[in-house]
Amino acid sequence: MELVGTHSEVPVPTTRWYEPDPGALGAPFFVMDRVTGRVPADIPPYVMDGWLLGAPPDRQRALQDASVGLLADLHSIPIEGLDVGFLDPPVAGPTPLARHVANQRAYYEWSRGDRHHPIVEAAFDWLDANWPADEGPTVISWGDSRIGNVMYDIDGFAPVAVFDWEMAALAPQEMDLGWMMFMHTFFQEIAVALGLDGMPDFLRRAAVIATYEERSGRTVRNLEWFEVYAALRHAMIMARVTERSVHFGEAEWPDDLDEVIPHRHVLQQMLDGSWWA
Repeated sequence: MELVGTHSEVPVPTTRWYEPDPGALGAPFFVMDRVTGRVPADIPPYVMDGWLLGAPPDRQRALQDASVGLLADLHSIPIEGLDVGFLDPPVAGPTPLARHVANQRAYYEWSRGDRHHPIVEAAFDWLDANWPADEGPTVISWGDSRIGNVMYDIDGFAPVAVFDWEMAALAPQEMDLGWMMFMHTFFQEIAVALGLDGMPDFLRRAAVIATYEERSGRTVRNLEWFEVYAALRHAMIMARVTERSVHFGEAEWPDDLDEVIPHRHVLQQMLDGSWWA
Protein backbone atom coordinates (compact mmCIF):
# COMPACT_ATOMS: atom_id res chain seq x y z
CA MET A 1 0.00 0.00 0.00
CA GLU A 2 2.88 2.36 0.73
CA LEU A 3 4.47 1.52 -2.61
CA VAL A 4 1.24 2.12 -4.52
CA GLY A 5 0.43 5.30 -2.65
CA THR A 6 3.92 6.69 -3.26
CA HIS A 7 4.25 5.84 -6.94
CA SER A 8 0.74 6.21 -8.37
CA GLU A 9 -2.52 8.13 -8.19
CA VAL A 10 -4.39 5.05 -6.93
CA PRO A 11 -6.13 6.10 -3.69
CA VAL A 12 -4.97 3.97 -0.78
CA PRO A 13 -5.38 4.80 2.91
CA THR A 14 -2.26 6.22 4.50
CA THR A 15 -0.53 3.54 6.55
CA ARG A 16 0.76 4.90 9.85
CA TRP A 17 2.38 2.20 11.96
CA TYR A 18 3.27 -1.48 11.81
CA GLU A 19 3.40 -3.55 14.99
CA PRO A 20 5.12 -6.95 14.58
CA ASP A 21 4.50 -7.97 18.21
CA PRO A 22 1.35 -10.15 18.37
CA GLY A 23 0.90 -9.44 22.07
CA ALA A 24 -1.66 -6.65 21.71
CA LEU A 25 -4.15 -8.18 19.25
CA GLY A 26 -2.98 -11.78 18.90
CA ALA A 27 -1.27 -11.16 15.55
CA PRO A 28 0.96 -8.55 13.94
CA PHE A 29 -1.01 -5.57 12.66
CA PHE A 30 -0.75 -2.17 11.02
CA VAL A 31 -2.74 1.02 11.50
CA MET A 32 -4.07 3.07 8.61
CA ASP A 33 -6.17 6.21 8.28
CA ARG A 34 -9.93 5.89 8.24
CA VAL A 35 -11.65 6.71 4.95
CA THR A 36 -15.32 7.62 4.57
CA GLY A 37 -17.35 6.30 1.69
CA ARG A 38 -19.50 3.40 0.50
CA VAL A 39 -18.71 -0.02 -0.90
CA PRO A 40 -20.75 -2.25 -3.25
CA ALA A 41 -21.93 -5.07 -1.01
CA ASP A 42 -21.16 -8.79 -1.22
CA ILE A 43 -24.05 -9.93 1.01
CA PRO A 44 -26.47 -9.58 -0.63
CA PRO A 45 -24.40 -8.94 -3.76
CA TYR A 46 -24.64 -5.48 -5.26
CA VAL A 47 -26.32 -7.00 -8.33
CA MET A 48 -29.35 -7.86 -6.19
CA ASP A 49 -29.81 -4.80 -3.99
CA GLY A 50 -28.23 -1.54 -2.94
CA TRP A 51 -27.17 1.89 -4.10
CA LEU A 52 -25.26 0.79 -7.18
CA LEU A 53 -28.07 -1.37 -8.53
CA GLY A 54 -30.48 1.52 -8.05
CA ALA A 55 -28.23 4.07 -9.74
CA PRO A 56 -29.05 5.31 -13.26
CA PRO A 57 -27.07 3.70 -16.10
CA ASP A 58 -24.82 6.70 -16.64
CA ARG A 59 -23.73 6.65 -12.99
CA GLN A 60 -23.10 2.90 -13.14
CA ARG A 61 -20.96 3.48 -16.22
CA ALA A 62 -19.07 6.28 -14.48
CA LEU A 63 -18.22 3.93 -11.62
CA GLN A 64 -17.21 1.20 -14.06
CA ASP A 65 -14.88 3.50 -15.99
CA ALA A 66 -13.35 4.88 -12.81
CA SER A 67 -12.76 1.37 -11.48
CA VAL A 68 -11.10 0.17 -14.67
CA GLY A 69 -9.08 3.37 -14.57
CA LEU A 70 -7.70 2.33 -11.19
CA LEU A 71 -6.10 -0.66 -12.89
CA ALA A 72 -4.59 1.49 -15.62
CA ASP A 73 -3.14 3.85 -13.00
CA LEU A 74 -1.78 0.99 -10.91
CA HIS A 75 -0.19 -0.72 -13.89
CA SER A 76 1.53 2.52 -14.90
CA ILE A 77 3.93 2.25 -11.94
CA PRO A 78 7.42 1.65 -13.39
CA ILE A 79 8.74 -1.31 -11.43
CA GLU A 80 12.33 -1.00 -12.61
CA GLY A 81 14.42 0.04 -9.64
CA LEU A 82 11.63 -0.55 -7.10
CA ASP A 83 11.79 -3.18 -4.36
CA VAL A 84 9.01 -5.45 -5.64
CA GLY A 85 10.62 -8.82 -4.98
CA PHE A 86 8.24 -9.48 -2.10
CA LEU A 87 5.43 -9.72 -4.67
CA ASP A 88 7.06 -12.68 -6.47
CA PRO A 89 6.23 -16.10 -4.95
CA PRO A 90 9.18 -18.32 -3.97
CA VAL A 91 8.51 -21.00 -6.59
CA ALA A 92 10.30 -22.03 -9.76
CA GLY A 93 9.33 -20.60 -13.13
CA PRO A 94 10.88 -18.65 -16.00
CA THR A 95 8.51 -15.64 -15.80
CA PRO A 96 6.37 -13.92 -13.15
CA LEU A 97 3.23 -15.38 -14.76
CA ALA A 98 4.71 -18.90 -14.76
CA ARG A 99 5.59 -18.53 -11.08
CA HIS A 100 2.13 -17.18 -10.28
CA VAL A 101 0.45 -20.17 -11.89
CA ALA A 102 2.91 -22.59 -10.28
CA ASN A 103 2.12 -21.06 -6.91
CA GLN A 104 -1.61 -21.47 -7.50
CA ARG A 105 -1.11 -25.06 -8.61
CA ALA A 106 0.85 -25.74 -5.41
CA TYR A 107 -1.99 -24.19 -3.41
CA TYR A 108 -4.48 -26.51 -5.10
CA GLU A 109 -2.36 -29.57 -4.37
CA TRP A 110 -2.02 -28.51 -0.73
CA SER A 111 -5.66 -27.63 -0.21
CA ARG A 112 -7.37 -30.53 -1.96
CA GLY A 113 -6.11 -33.28 0.36
CA ASP A 114 -7.13 -36.60 -1.17
CA ARG A 115 -9.84 -35.04 -3.34
CA HIS A 116 -9.76 -34.20 -7.03
CA HIS A 117 -11.86 -31.46 -8.63
CA PRO A 118 -12.10 -32.38 -12.33
CA ILE A 119 -13.09 -28.89 -13.49
CA VAL A 120 -10.10 -27.33 -11.70
CA GLU A 121 -7.63 -29.84 -13.13
CA ALA A 122 -9.13 -29.48 -16.60
CA ALA A 123 -8.70 -25.72 -16.32
CA PHE A 124 -5.03 -26.06 -15.37
CA ASP A 125 -4.57 -28.30 -18.42
CA TRP A 126 -6.32 -25.69 -20.58
CA LEU A 127 -4.01 -22.96 -19.31
CA ASP A 128 -0.96 -25.05 -20.17
CA ALA A 129 -2.28 -25.84 -23.64
CA ASN A 130 -3.20 -22.22 -24.40
CA TRP A 131 -0.33 -20.37 -22.73
CA PRO A 132 0.12 -16.87 -24.21
CA ALA A 133 2.93 -16.75 -26.73
CA ASP A 134 3.68 -13.21 -25.54
CA GLU A 135 2.85 -12.59 -21.89
CA GLY A 136 3.32 -8.86 -22.27
CA PRO A 137 4.86 -6.48 -19.73
CA THR A 138 4.96 -7.34 -16.06
CA VAL A 139 3.18 -4.90 -13.75
CA ILE A 140 2.19 -4.63 -10.12
CA SER A 141 -1.06 -6.59 -9.95
CA TRP A 142 -3.64 -5.74 -7.30
CA GLY A 143 -4.80 -9.35 -7.29
CA ASP A 144 -8.26 -9.04 -5.73
CA SER A 145 -9.30 -6.42 -8.25
CA ARG A 146 -13.05 -6.11 -7.79
CA ILE A 147 -15.38 -3.25 -7.04
CA GLY A 148 -16.27 -4.81 -3.68
CA ASN A 149 -12.75 -3.91 -2.59
CA VAL A 150 -13.12 -0.26 -3.56
CA MET A 151 -14.67 2.49 -1.46
CA TYR A 152 -16.47 5.19 -3.43
CA ASP A 153 -17.39 8.66 -2.25
CA ILE A 154 -20.74 9.20 -0.55
CA ASP A 155 -22.17 11.71 -3.01
CA GLY A 156 -20.76 10.39 -6.26
CA PHE A 157 -19.18 7.36 -7.82
CA ALA A 158 -15.49 8.20 -7.63
CA PRO A 159 -13.06 5.81 -5.87
CA VAL A 160 -11.66 7.16 -2.60
CA ALA A 161 -9.83 4.07 -1.33
CA VAL A 162 -8.62 0.71 -2.65
CA PHE A 163 -8.41 -2.12 -0.11
CA ASP A 164 -7.49 -5.81 0.20
CA TRP A 165 -4.00 -6.13 -1.24
CA GLU A 166 -3.32 -9.62 0.12
CA MET A 167 -3.32 -11.11 -3.39
CA ALA A 168 -0.95 -8.50 -4.85
CA ALA A 169 1.68 -9.94 -7.18
CA LEU A 170 3.83 -9.37 -10.24
CA ALA A 171 1.84 -10.35 -13.33
CA PRO A 172 0.68 -9.19 -16.75
CA GLN A 173 -1.89 -6.38 -16.76
CA GLU A 174 -4.63 -8.71 -17.94
CA MET A 175 -4.56 -10.55 -14.61
CA ASP A 176 -6.44 -7.73 -12.89
CA LEU A 177 -8.76 -7.12 -15.84
CA GLY A 178 -9.76 -10.78 -15.99
CA TRP A 179 -10.40 -10.94 -12.24
CA MET A 180 -12.48 -7.74 -12.17
CA MET A 181 -14.66 -8.95 -15.02
CA PHE A 182 -15.01 -12.48 -13.69
CA MET A 183 -15.97 -11.42 -10.16
CA HIS A 184 -18.85 -9.43 -11.58
CA THR A 185 -19.81 -12.43 -13.71
CA PHE A 186 -19.78 -14.60 -10.57
CA PHE A 187 -22.32 -12.37 -8.80
CA GLN A 188 -24.34 -11.75 -11.95
CA GLU A 189 -24.77 -15.49 -12.58
CA ILE A 190 -26.06 -15.92 -9.01
CA ALA A 191 -28.63 -13.19 -9.61
CA VAL A 192 -29.76 -14.77 -12.88
CA ALA A 193 -30.05 -18.18 -11.21
CA LEU A 194 -32.41 -16.59 -8.67
CA GLY A 195 -34.56 -15.11 -11.42
CA LEU A 196 -33.26 -11.55 -11.04
CA ASP A 197 -32.06 -9.21 -13.76
CA GLY A 198 -28.92 -8.15 -11.93
CA MET A 199 -26.64 -5.82 -13.89
CA PRO A 200 -26.14 -7.53 -17.28
CA ASP A 201 -24.68 -4.43 -18.96
CA PHE A 202 -22.06 -3.77 -16.29
CA LEU A 203 -18.34 -4.51 -16.84
CA ARG A 204 -18.94 -5.88 -20.31
CA ARG A 205 -15.84 -7.10 -22.05
CA ALA A 206 -15.66 -4.65 -24.95
CA ALA A 207 -16.28 -1.63 -22.74
CA VAL A 208 -13.67 -2.70 -20.20
CA ILE A 209 -11.06 -3.21 -22.90
CA ALA A 210 -11.84 0.14 -24.54
CA THR A 211 -11.65 2.06 -21.27
CA TYR A 212 -8.44 0.38 -20.17
CA GLU A 213 -6.69 0.88 -23.49
CA GLU A 214 -7.70 4.54 -23.65
CA ARG A 215 -6.62 5.18 -20.05
CA SER A 216 -3.37 3.20 -20.17
CA GLY A 217 -2.28 3.59 -23.78
CA ARG A 218 -1.62 -0.16 -23.85
CA THR A 219 -3.18 -2.95 -25.87
CA VAL A 220 -5.11 -5.66 -24.03
CA ARG A 221 -4.13 -9.16 -25.18
CA ASN A 222 -4.98 -12.75 -24.28
CA LEU A 223 -7.85 -11.65 -22.03
CA GLU A 224 -9.76 -14.91 -22.48
CA TRP A 225 -6.81 -16.80 -20.97
CA PHE A 226 -6.90 -14.58 -17.90
CA GLU A 227 -10.66 -14.91 -17.56
CA VAL A 228 -10.20 -18.69 -17.42
CA TYR A 229 -7.44 -18.24 -14.87
CA ALA A 230 -9.70 -16.05 -12.73
CA ALA A 231 -12.53 -18.57 -12.86
CA LEU A 232 -10.09 -21.36 -11.98
CA ARG A 233 -8.66 -19.48 -9.00
CA HIS A 234 -12.12 -18.68 -7.69
CA ALA A 235 -13.12 -22.31 -8.09
CA MET A 236 -10.29 -23.23 -5.72
CA ILE A 237 -11.53 -20.60 -3.28
CA MET A 238 -15.04 -22.04 -3.37
CA ALA A 239 -13.66 -25.54 -2.76
CA ARG A 240 -11.65 -24.24 0.18
CA VAL A 241 -14.74 -22.53 1.64
CA THR A 242 -16.52 -25.89 1.52
CA GLU A 243 -13.52 -27.57 3.13
CA ARG A 244 -13.82 -25.20 6.07
CA SER A 245 -17.56 -25.83 6.36
CA VAL A 246 -17.01 -29.59 6.33
CA HIS A 247 -14.27 -29.25 8.94
CA PHE A 248 -16.64 -27.45 11.31
CA GLY A 249 -19.50 -29.89 10.69
CA GLU A 250 -21.61 -27.43 8.74
CA ALA A 251 -21.59 -29.31 5.42
CA GLU A 252 -20.70 -32.59 3.73
CA TRP A 253 -18.87 -33.20 0.49
CA PRO A 254 -21.25 -34.18 -2.34
CA ASP A 255 -20.55 -37.18 -4.53
CA ASP A 256 -19.82 -34.78 -7.38
CA LEU A 257 -17.13 -32.61 -5.82
CA ASP A 258 -17.50 -29.93 -8.47
CA GLU A 259 -21.00 -29.17 -7.19
CA VAL A 260 -19.43 -26.92 -4.56
CA ILE A 261 -18.20 -24.57 -7.33
CA PRO A 262 -21.22 -22.35 -8.10
CA HIS A 263 -19.78 -21.10 -11.37
CA ARG A 264 -18.69 -24.48 -12.74
CA HIS A 265 -20.97 -24.03 -15.77
CA VAL A 266 -19.26 -20.73 -16.60
CA LEU A 267 -15.82 -22.29 -16.30
CA GLN A 268 -16.88 -25.25 -18.41
CA GLN A 269 -18.21 -22.94 -21.12
CA MET A 270 -14.94 -21.04 -21.04
CA LEU A 271 -13.00 -24.25 -21.52
CA ASP A 272 -15.05 -25.34 -24.49
CA GLY A 273 -15.06 -21.82 -25.96
CA SER A 274 -18.80 -21.28 -25.93
CA TRP A 275 -18.70 -18.59 -23.22
CA TRP A 276 -17.40 -16.04 -25.70
CA ALA A 277 -19.40 -17.26 -28.71
